[in-house]
Amino acid sequence: MEQSLVLTFDVGTQSARCLLVNESGGFEDKEQKKYKVPYLSKQPGWAEQTPDFYFNIIAEMSKKVIERNADKLDRITAVCLTCIRDTVLCLDKDKRPLRDIILWLDDREAKVDGQIPAYKRAIFSLVGMEESVDMIYRASTGNWIMQNEPEIWAKTDKYVMLPSYLNYLLTGELKDSAANMIGHVPFDYKNRCWMKPSALTRCVCNVPTEKLCELVPSGEVIGKITKEASEKTGIPEGLPLIATGSDKGCETIGMSVVKSNQAAISFGTTSTLQMAVKKYFEPQPYMPAYPAVPNDMYNPEFEVYRGFWMISWFIEQFASKDKVDAAEEGVCVERFLDDKIKNIEAGSGGLILQPFWTPGITNPSASGAIIGFSDFHTRYHLYRAIIEGICMELYHGLDTMQKRSKVTVNELYAGGGGASSPVVCQIAADVFGLPVHRIQTHEASAVGCAMVAFLSQGVFDSYEDAISHMVHQKDVFMPNEENHRTYMKIYSKAYSHLAARLRPIEKYLHYFQTGGH
Repeated sequence: MEQSLVLTFDVGTQSARCLLVNESGGFEDKEQKKYKVPYLSKQPGWAEQTPDFYFNIIAEMSKKVIERNADKLDRITAVCLTCIRDTVLCLDKDKRPLRDIILWLDDREAKVDGQIPAYKRAIFSLVGMEESVDMIYRASTGNWIMQNEPEIWAKTDKYVMLPSYLNYLLTGELKDSAANMIGHVPFDYKNRCWMKPSALTRCVCNVPTEKLCELVPSGEVIGKITKEASEKTGIPEGLPLIATGSDKGCETIGMSVVKSNQAAISFGTTSTLQMAVKKYFEPQPYMPAYPAVPNDMYNPEFEVYRGFWMISWFIEQFASKDKVDAAEEGVCVERFLDDKIKNIEAGSGGLILQPFWTPGITNPSASGAIIGFSDFHTRYHLYRAIIEGICMELYHGLDTMQKRSKVTVNELYAGGGGASSPVVCQIAADVFGLPVHRIQTHEASAVGCAMVAFLSQGVFDSYEDAISHMVHQKDVFMPNEENHRTYMKIYSKAYSHLAARLRPIEKYLHYFQTGGH
């Protein structure tokens, strides 16, 4: 008997994919579109995209996949999509965009002066969160629009995330999964609903509730593909669109992480480590655990904001010759560099990198640092130090979350572009001192997304059942105990002290970089 299929879209920062996923987690067809222009910068630091850019990409890809698989249309039982987080747009009362989409990469800032009520500011100051609250307020796109485009805000009937808008274009229903509400919106992460007006932190991003969309649980039918959407995309009219969750959340379940002893590492543009737990806890003080795709679970997350973007940065700045040499050998530059660093000893000859090329919410003044340079170090030592630094910081995150939750993780699953490198996976295993598993595909987000649809339709009884059928281990990297001991010495005697020791210097440098003297 032929397996049913789910038409799955994975909309990322640099590219989008359309896949026909079967019940075994295999792809019967795939179309990928790399964006020629991932975002538009009307001013330095801005990252925007035209309103229908992503939908048009979806339509282009789906038409090709549907045309190639005309004989399989009767096997396609549902549609689902997963998207980048914290990417927003404003819609008028007729659900038409009022301005371009603003991406998560955008770094424009709202002004905080006088916007936080004095009594709340006193509370935030008392618990040591005043600086972080100000940073969150400044980073909220909604706050910036209210202050700088009041005419747009006055016309805004709905302020929505990207997947909410794509759902609407496909079904005519402006609804979204609670597991997609990860970003600068007034969301109650613990209860998976919009914040009450009286909530303490509502003032940090006070979008009126009436401007927010309806939320539904993962696995619920958002709506059915409309005639208009069918004509544009080729998707059969009437197919159900199933609510799923964010790309990171889908990636986590797509790597089979649904148990508290497991964690998912995503070596992506932003590198993250997510746990999967039933009991809510804050991964860092005053930071929420995100709603997981399974409706009864949470994904506490630790994030290195620029993560494996730093690999692209290194290649752009330091690896021009390596790109030429890699091309001559017929390999990509990342694999060429892997070969150069695999025999460098753990610890990169005492070179340590703190990967805060962009600061996080809990360390708003932090900056990147590299220490330990000696005359024997090469650019390859620096390249390895970048990977080790990202892994060290993610290890710090896991250590923090384990202590806060009193949950022990003993299995790691790696995904994201960086996980395609065996060298990266081995370094991660050595740093964490834990086995690092890879599954059959790097398209874990698509597998997890489709998993929700199959589960919703009764193909599987539970996420564990779905995982047993759809996720297949490709390989596992066992830690080298000698290397792990080396990394733990470096972590305990050097790396773990860096943030506190550098904080006063970083605060001054942040002041200097923002116009101080």
